Amino acid sequence: MTLVFKSGQRRPETASRTAFVLSGGGNHGCAQVGMLKALLERGYLPDVVIGTSAGALNGSGVAANPSLRGVEHLATVWSALRTEHIFPGGRFGRAWSLLSGGDHLYSNAGLAGLIDRMAPASKFSELLVPLRVVACDLATGEEVVLASGPLKPALLASAALPGSFPPVLHDHRTLVDGGVVDNVPLSHALAGPVDRIFVLNVSGGVADAPVRNPLDVVLRAFAIARNQRFERELSNATPTVEIVVLPRPADGRSPFDFSGAETIIDEAHILASRFLDARSPSHDRPRRRFRRATAA
Repeated sequence: MTLVFKSGQRRPETASRTAFVLSGGGNHGCAQVGMLKALLERGYLPDVVIGTSAGALNGSGVAANPSLRGVEHLATVWSALRTEHIFPGGRFGRAWSLLSGGDHLYSNAGLAGLIDRMAPASKFSELLVPLRVVACDLATGEEVVLASGPLKPALLASAALPGSFPPVLHDHRTLVDGGVVDNVPLSHALAGPVDRIFVLNVSGGVADAPVRNPLDVVLRAFAIARNQRFERELSNATPTVEIVVLPRPADGRSPFDFSGAETIIDEAHILASRFLDARSPSHDRPRRRFRRATAA
């Protein structure tokens, strides 16, 4: 079991360091809640959490309260979430936004409300576990990692899907969704002093979902391109760090469908629990390069 130490406490030299990496994935992010529950039930606690987009939101929740109670709170938030909470106005609203101009289709007010419900902390420094949030600088294309200062604008920026939500002016930059540049921020975990990394990648659900409209085509192509970077980083990872890629449940919902989250959370919990229980005790030591699950 990896222990979380408060600032000022000395960490035992023999303790292993564990990172949780949470990908983006929009409404598929609810599956990460089931994965987190399985991890915490088995005593795996993060020393650092790194997230992009929806993964950053979930990451803020577990970083604020790294306990089963904290995960249950995330499950409650996701289960109550509906499309109109995040994407208000429906098709008519989207059409009007397109006709009236501007740089986005939806206000991020609903997203801001979701952030308030997920993580009560207002600053990174108030979190119990260090959090790294990935965003993209719209002007330069640079990958930006936010780890200090106010939490809410960082999360809004990381989840600001281009075209759907407005870019966020923060820290003298114009920021958008971190998934544009790094949807599964594995490299940032590998850059730190860690022995084991649990990857909660749900972005594959976007790539597997049926294509129903032009937006689905864009999102699917986007997901395929982003996942290629993750596969390269995974194959080139140092062999001294164990990388555990948790399985994800099948999720064929459209990007605008937030119903049924409770079922997906339960399915993700069952899959992750079985997978973690099947690991031999030797996998708790950083010997193998990575272990991954077969996609559901």
